[in-house]
Amino acid sequence: MHEQIKNINTLEELQALYTATYGKNGTMTARLRDMKNLDNDARAALNTENATLRELFKTRQAEIENAVLMAGLQKQKLDMSLNPEPENRGTLHPLTQSLSEISAILESFGYTMHTGPEIEDDWHNFTALNTPLHHPARDMQDSFFLENGNVLRTQTSAIQIRAMESESVPIKMFGIGSTYRKEMDATHSPMFHQIEGLYIDKNITMSDLIADVRAFLSRYFGIDNIELRIRPSYFPFTDPSIEIDLKWQGGKWLEIMGAGMVHPNVLRNCGVNPDEYQGFAFGFGWDRLAMLKYGLNDIRQFYDSDVRWLNKAGF
Repeated sequence: MHEQIKNINTLEELQALYTATYGKNGTMTARLRDMKNLDNDARAALNTENATLRELFKTRQAEIENAVLMAGLQKQKLDMSLNPEPENRGTLHPLTQSLSEISAILESFGYTMHTGPEIEDDWHNFTALNTPLHHPARDMQDSFFLENGNVLRTQTSAIQIRAMESESVPIKMFGIGSTYRKEMDATHSPMFHQIEGLYIDKNITMSDLIADVRAFLSRYFGIDNIELRIRPSYFPFTDPSIEIDLKWQGGKWLEIMGAGMVHPNVLRNCGVNPDEYQGFAFGFGWDRLAMLKYGLNDIRQFYDSDVRWLNKAGF
């Protein structure tokens, strides 16, 4: 029987022999049915023979199936001269790429990433940031207020407040996320993205702030001798406050970000003693930085989903 199985070359022949052996009236079926009349040694021998025979059938079936497959492959021809199908591979959106690059740079400087809710309460979005009740940012014309008094986050500074409330100082972090304001033109969107950095420790100065900003912008834009212009400004949550301009192509100065030393009232609101700790904060829209890096004149192009532009820009 063993040699007979090994010499079979088709599945049909193998199936016929298997049926003759293990079918209802098969020879092995009859022997197994009569096993009750055998002594222990004969039973053991029959069980061994049965197991060996089944394994032999299984092995031969696999061998025949593999031989059939290989024979079929031998008949097929692959024309290597044919051009491949055009490849249309997806990529990360340029804003996502920009965020990854910015985050990697800040993390290399020792900043840790934080996020927070996009629907904020008055305390975290305004009051804790030393924003007075009469400040225009609270006006319904600038912010998206909800019926319960909460607001769609107007700035990621709220993440800094939450970080200082939940963690002890010193702290060096940056917050990222979407922000919302009632603005819509070529350089503004009602929903845009911000990144804000915060560094609170003892003996932190404005020089530390400018050094970190200069190093960051130099890395992001790949400009070794980057030129910055520092202008005095006003923000309720920093004092003194500055705005930072970047000298761009053609000698044009472009506003990049706002920054300053964290206001003592903000530190007090977060349980930090301003007589012992001080620090700086800076914030910018990564959409705006990406516009400069990728040479866009209209921020809305990022959201048009125009594949032609994405391909042209090399994404």
